[in-house]
Amino acid sequence: MSEQELQQLVESISLESFSRPFLHQAKINRRLKTTGGRYQLSDHHLEFNPLFLKEENLHYLPGIIKHELVHYHLHLAGLGYQHKDRDFKLLLQKVGGSRYAPRLEENKRSRWHYRCRRQCGQDYWRQRQVNVKKYFCGRCRGKLEKIAGPLAK
Repeated sequence: MSEQELQQLVESISLESFSRPFLHQAKINRRLKTTGGRYQLSDHHLEFNPLFLKEENLHYLPGIIKHELVHYHLHLAGLGYQHKDRDFKLLLQKVGGSRYAPRLEENKRSRWHYRCRRQCGQDYWRQRQVNVKKYFCGRCRGKLEKIAGPLAK
């Protein structure tokens, strides 16, 4: 999806769900990794995570757009636009926007899998590599072995 198509989609959702026009820009921000979108208070434009513009994740996009448009329209109206505000929660529920961006496989951090070599077989999952010569099982004090490297990137 290009930025022009995204702009048209945001404008049409704004008119359908809010009965108000979207008068600013919708952009793709490749630096967004853990969030679906962002509303800029300073210049009122919306930024979206390109991972949600992929074919397999497009079904999440309308909810994310509605969420950012709730911030947009409430801020311009001078009402409570933050997540904690009652106005925000009520309008988000009314238009059917998503409260949180879903966790995608691309966002998951790499994980290392270790297991105790004694009979306890305790599993350990770590985000960083562990020196198996230095560290041991916390349950039975047995030696650890590396089962797998990074599972997901």
